[in-house]
Amino acid sequence: MESTTNLLATDAELAGKLARIPGWETASLEASALGGGITNRNYRVRAGDRDYVVRICGEGTGHLGIDREHEYQCNRIAASLGIAPTVEHFLPGEGMLVTRFIEGEELTARTSTQPGALARIMATIRAYHQGPAFPGWFSPFQVVRSYHRRAVEHGVQFPERFEQDLVFMANLESALAGRASEAPCHNDLLAGNLLDDGERIWVLDWEYAGMGDPLFDLGNFAVNQNLDAGQCEFILSNYRGAVDPAELAHLHLMRIASELREALWGYLQSALSDLDFDYMGYGKEHLERFRENAADPEVPRWLDAVRG
Repeated sequence: MESTTNLLATDAELAGKLARIPGWETASLEASALGGGITNRNYRVRAGDRDYVVRICGEGTGHLGIDREHEYQCNRIAASLGIAPTVEHFLPGEGMLVTRFIEGEELTARTSTQPGALARIMATIRAYHQGPAFPGWFSPFQVVRSYHRRAVEHGVQFPERFEQDLVFMANLESALAGRASEAPCHNDLLAGNLLDDGERIWVLDWEYAGMGDPLFDLGNFAVNQNLDAGQCEFILSNYRGAVDPAELAHLHLMRIASELREALWGYLQSALSDLDFDYMGYGKEHLERFRENAADPEVPRWLDAVRG
């Protein structure tokens, strides 16, 4: 969703930033706000006969473990595979990334879970997992520890029993330690980061991308789209060509890890971001979902399966 008002008539800060993009004349630009982002401010900008997405980084995103140079390089690599928008400009001093605007349908939790869409999305994920290495490294477990430490430093209060949540996470990490594998991963596969132009699935927003566990990408996608057990088997079958019980257990455990990472993101952002969004409510919602998933009676069986 986007506004239709030309923001350059009223937003001097935005106009000043756009004026720093090489070759752009502010007087000839049209800019409208793009909705959906809860980390950064996003705009659709028309320059000449072309449309672009201008992303201005939110405050304090370095505390989220985001390395803008790594993001830029990961986006470029994904674009070379034909699955991410081309990067036109990168101005780290302005906290600004400019990519080509892609016409297409933003996927939703409903449209992304249709069997045909799931198969196409898995093909796209497999393409970048098998592509050139990304800079940087991502572990959901390390991210949780880092977010927790920084949130405490910023005075964020956590609910009762949170230490038990961290113990559960440590046990999960230990169980998966023997199954370590590494591939280029996106690590933030919300439906809103997927775009369907009718021919291909595009993946947007490579902020958290890096080398990591490919089963985290699948688990992250599965939990974000609230896939049921049958759909989890379906995506693994499409991704691998077959379903291995240990890999399926691995995927399910990463679903749980993803929820705790998302919860900690919300708690930390409640102390960092100046955007108008209920980050604390977001964190509490995902923490509750984590606890519900961690209490699944299948968890002991999944842990046994990945331990071998």
